[in-house]
Amino acid sequence: MLTKTEINLIKSLKDKKNRDETSLFVVEGVKMANELLAGKYDVSILYYTERYQPFVADLKYEGKKQCISEAEMSRISQLKTPTPVLALVYKPEYSCIPEKFKGELTLALDGIQDPGNLGTIIRLADWFGIKRIICSSDSVDCYNNKVIQSTMGAIFRVEVCYLQDLPDFLKRLKQNGCCLYGTFLEGECIYETKLSESGVIILGNEGKGISKSVSELVNNKLFIPPYPLSIKSSESLNVGIAAAIVCSEFRRRIL
Repeated sequence: MLTKTEINLIKSLKDKKNRDETSLFVVEGVKMANELLAGKYDVSILYYTERYQPFVADLKYEGKKQCISEAEMSRISQLKTPTPVLALVYKPEYSCIPEKFKGELTLALDGIQDPGNLGTIIRLADWFGIKRIICSSDSVDCYNNKVIQSTMGAIFRVEVCYLQDLPDFLKRLKQNGCCLYGTFLEGECIYETKLSESGVIILGNEGKGISKSVSELVNNKLFIPPYPLSIKSSESLNVGIAAAIVCSEFRRRIL
């Protein structure tokens, strides 16, 4: 049986402040739990109901676990429809040093606010073999439950690192020879621009785009053209869709 303290702790992890203070976050769902336990994350405890019991025996997990009732799972779940498994997981600590990004294709997120967009971008990074994402400190927390669910497990394979000063870090990468790309309405058509195998693709805030301090550092401003060019279309693309198009074009060039 869950104690009141355990219930309060799990419920408190809905808030970023409490996730930061405890270094814990919540993972829910059978698929998500399987993805989690296949990775290298440090699990604090695994809660499950009898419905998940057959799966537990097959898991390569020797850590702390506890069978609870479905009523208890409903009390601690952050989902509208509770699943039979919930894990408390320690947030990983990633070192973010310029040398790690040499020869790699990386995404940089400047003020992304929507959890669904961040989850989509993490999933895209996983699909296109991008190992790391760097985020400005005002971007949405990747351990937000909505973000985690929308990654469909990709969060456990992609490093997401938050920086207090994104412009300064990008400047250091640029000084080390890293090419910085960004998406802009006034940029050059992505299909006609020379793209490198490595570098940083910068994606901006859903409403404001890439901040001035970051845009001033960009080597190559990319534009995804509408079709046809002569007809008025939507003002801009959703940042998740833009990320998919840009990542696909970068990878297409090297296949």
